[in-house]
Amino acid sequence: MKALVVYDSGFGNTKSIAEAIAQGLSSLNAKVLPVGQLRSEDISVGDLLVVGSPINGWRPTQKTMEALSSLGSRGLSGVVAAGFDTRVKLFIHGDAAKKITKTLKDAGASIVAKPMAFYVKGTEGPLLEGETSRAAAWAEELLANAKAYGTKRSA
Repeated sequence: MKALVVYDSGFGNTKSIAEAIAQGLSSLNAKVLPVGQLRSEDISVGDLLVVGSPINGWRPTQKTMEALSSLGSRGLSGVVAAGFDTRVKLFIHGDAAKKITKTLKDAGASIVAKPMAFYVKGTEGPLLEGETSRAAAWAEELLANAKAYGTKRSA
């Protein structure tokens, strides 16, 4: 199992979260990749794929959705995955992570965590205090869930 953390980022906040997640997945030698560089051959059966985007017009960025759709329907069969977003902490804000997670599932991935939100102060950020630590902790949860899922599948 290897891990790939894919992100789109307008102001660097989502990239910072992606890097923190990759640090939490260091035992898998996680690779961080901008979404525009994602290729289907980067992902293999049994891998952990984590995809993140800032909320843009109530949803993930167009670049993120194009990259995921290029994987094709069922193109992620055998892959475990999770989605996250960065957002301003408002009562109404959209939910890119939920849409990413649904798209990953529709592409055949097995989802190993609920969609996760990380918060920024204002449109451009910076991240709220403690968000990168929270991202690293979430990554440890992803790792445990992915390993448990792999063990359950092989049993």
